Amino acid sequence: MNPPRYKIVFDGQLMPEASLEMVKTNLARLFKSDLARIDSLFSGTPVALKRDLGEGEAEQYLTALQRAGAKVRKELDQAASLSLVPTEAETVQAEQVKQAAAPHMTCPKCGHEQAKAAECSACGIIIEKYLARQAQLAEAAPAPAAVATAASPYAPPQANVAEQLPQYSELKVLGVSGRIGRVRYLGWLMAMTLCFIPIMLIGTGIAAMSSTLAILALGIVSIAAVVIGIFIGVQRLHDIGWSGWLLLVHLIPVVGSVFALLMLIIPGTQGVNRYGPPPPPNSTAVKILAWLFLLVPVTGIIAAIALPQYQGYVERAAEYQER
Repeated sequence: MNPPRYKIVFDGQLMPEASLEMVKTNLARLFKSDLARIDSLFSGTPVALKRDLGEGEAEQYLTALQRAGAKVRKELDQAASLSLVPTEAETVQAEQVKQAAAPHMTCPKCGHEQAKAAECSACGIIIEKYLARQAQLAEAAPAPAAVATAASPYAPPQANVAEQLPQYSELKVLGVSGRIGRVRYLGWLMAMTLCFIPIMLIGTGIAAMSSTLAILALGIVSIAAVVIGIFIGVQRLHDIGWSGWLLLVHLIPVVGSVFALLMLIIPGTQGVNRYGPPPPPNSTAVKILAWLFLLVPVTGIIAAIALPQYQGYVERAAEYQER
């Protein structure tokens, strides 16, 4: 008995917390297709994105597409005559019959349907010149394209998408792209603080020789700290799903302090968001640095309470000895 075959079906629904534009962009990248064909997948009609798959292949496609934000499902692929989902060949054949019955045409670039003409009324291309240019590009290509342009824009794009989307985002301290979670945000802030402490001590030594040189060095170090802090803050906002421009809220009195606290409390989005895949798991060093960062304000609060009490105790002891 032959093992069952499966198909991946999509009817335009999105995974939780996924935005429509982000999903369209991910699908266009995975299928190596243009947005005009991707838009046709969101009409609400079930479309078989991939057919005749083994169980392992179907699971790979299911995982990759759900990670991209598309709410797809795996179904048994019955015989073509019993399938409720039209195949690509059937769709192409139906479109060819439709075109033969009516004096209409489909733009080869944007897929716009219109009466037969030399120029597309939607995108404005001269159709003969566009087709000639595409033929030249096809001849100059190092290898023939594996997927031909379908006559119908409603045919599902074809590409091997399994495991194409990275599982985790790449970590880059010097940059505003990517995502970092709450623990890594605290750990990186603590690491930056520890790196700048010896630099500040060196600046103190320079001040003994030249105050002008010390002020210049202090200015350079301060600017570097602010820039790195912006990079880290933007990546933390990306993990929540917010724009990095919201970092400007820190400039607002009182509100900025509350916003900084929210950045430490609000967890990141699960899975892929519009800023990329989730950050990788936290290392042991990151966790230790994050705890050290939390201990700094706690230690300061304890010292602020204990030092006045100790000073009062010393003063009372001195008065008692004088008596």
